[in-house]
Amino acid sequence: MINGLVIRDAEAGDLPAVRGLLVETWHATYDGLYGWQRVAEITNAWHSLENLSSQLGREEGVFLVALIGEEIVATASARKERDRTALLTRLYVLPAWQGTGIGRTLLQVALACFPEAPVAKLEVESRNEAAIAFYERMGFFLQRQARFDGRDDAPNTLLMAKRLFVA
Repeated sequence: MINGLVIRDAEAGDLPAVRGLLVETWHATYDGLYGWQRVAEITNAWHSLENLSSQLGREEGVFLVALIGEEIVATASARKERDRTALLTRLYVLPAWQGTGIGRTLLQVALACFPEAPVAKLEVESRNEAAIAFYERMGFFLQRQARFDGRDDAPNTLLMAKRLFVA
């Protein structure tokens, strides 16, 4: 465990810091793949304060933040699907904190919020080699490749899954 690491539910007051974390992490990860402008467009659409606010307090899901002291260094979101699958919709760690175990711990906490889920699933950009390697180390395997939202201009994604328990 990382010294001083606190993981808790996100609150409205956290959202500017969460948005900043997402913007920084997306630029560090995807500028080389999509260019700065396209990444800015995606983060402005997907990670607006309004969108993030709409994700707070959902009954079927969790929206977590990880803090070291007062700094939000990571965030994760997941929700339960109709088939009881736990769908990880977001897991990002600030670049300066990547490789410290925070992502592993945050993933474990997020998935533990769904004790009835037989399987966890996620989507990851097909060229995000560091994230793919991380999820493989966490026990996820490739299910199939897909186009996110079926749009040609959207990231090419891999669908990955992990069995959580045998019913």
